[in-house]
Amino acid sequence: MNDKSALLGQLKIDRGPEQSGDGGSAGKWIALAIVLLLIAAALAWWLLKPGGLTVKAAAVQSAAGNAGGPASLLDASGYVVARRTATVSAKITGKVTEVLIEEGQHVDAGEIVGRLDDTNIRAGYDQSRAQLAYASAAHDQVRVQLANAQRDYDRKKQLFAQHFVSQSEVDNAQTALDDLKAQLNTAARNVDVSRQGIEVSQKNLDDTVVRAPFAGVITVKAAQVGEIVSPLSAGGGFTRTGMGTIVDMDSLEIEVDVNESFINRVRAGQPATAKLNAYPDWEIPAEVIAIIPTADRSKATVKVRVGFKQRGDPRVLPDMGVRVSFLSAAPSPGSDSKAKPGVLVPGEAVQATGDTGVAWVIRDDKLERRAVRLGARSGDNINVLAGLTAGERVAIGDAAKFEDGALVKVEP
Repeated sequence: MNDKSALLGQLKIDRGPEQSGDGGSAGKWIALAIVLLLIAAALAWWLLKPGGLTVKAAAVQSAAGNAGGPASLLDASGYVVARRTATVSAKITGKVTEVLIEEGQHVDAGEIVGRLDDTNIRAGYDQSRAQLAYASAAHDQVRVQLANAQRDYDRKKQLFAQHFVSQSEVDNAQTALDDLKAQLNTAARNVDVSRQGIEVSQKNLDDTVVRAPFAGVITVKAAQVGEIVSPLSAGGGFTRTGMGTIVDMDSLEIEVDVNESFINRVRAGQPATAKLNAYPDWEIPAEVIAIIPTADRSKATVKVRVGFKQRGDPRVLPDMGVRVSFLSAAPSPGSDSKAKPGVLVPGEAVQATGDTGVAWVIRDDKLERRAVRLGARSGDNINVLAGLTAGERVAIGDAAKFEDGALVKVEP
């Protein structure tokens, strides 16, 4: 038994004195801090690692399929405007007694659209007619007196020849005759003045009736019965300047502002197509009417007038937004149409400056600056005649941050 106890005692491990609890706790905190520092360093490296600019990529496509017909040389936005529009107003100031128009109503030239109060003017017209009647009566009275004076003068001349009256009586009869002739002439002038007064009163009376100056559609009804309208009013207070606005729908056309850098692509008589913002799938045949020979220095644009080839469509309304594509002429049957069509890229992928521009090609996740020669536009795409080849990828993004050789990350 003693031998077994001795053998078991030899198998025991002598651990020595116990370490204090404070030393073990400090070691644990140090190990934890080291782990946290490693995690922070890994996270910082992940966030700050060089990943490049984030861009979108667009494939350069062949434009061989678009070489046969007229292409868009330039796209521009504008508005539908009416060349013939007017605010229908009376020539005089007066109170509205009748309004015969409503928005959307078609009126013919000379059609009555409203009436003003004509009480005072009609009274003046009646007075002018009375004055004419009075002047005519006075003229008739003088004419009767003149006829009597003429007979008296003739009789006294005969008596003077027979030595029954003196020369002074003949002279007095002559004077009376001449005086009545002058009075008759004055009375005739008074009759003319009265007739002119009636014409003036009639015109004033006609001015109380407001008529359409031309055929068109009423777009604005501005006055109501009981309001005062005046052509001299500035629109303040309760005074209207007109009864409504009429637009000649046959005079509708398009006005667009073209950047002066591309105005050399536009000419008078050039074919074009228009798409209303309200009807984006409807292509309207159009044609350039004229280029306004002045530029807007604040916007660096030139105004271009474009006319519709099809008129009278009720869908086309004034002030509608519209996008115009200026087309190239279609190649004639005998012309050489085997020229290289180039490639198509999105317009936002090219920094255009006139007929040239800059595109950024993505090669091995790096940007490569390319100078390109531009052709016609086709919708949202632009035809590149030189500088790019089909199959390459171009970058789309904030071009101000692009640099040759910059590392990029392409969005999926």
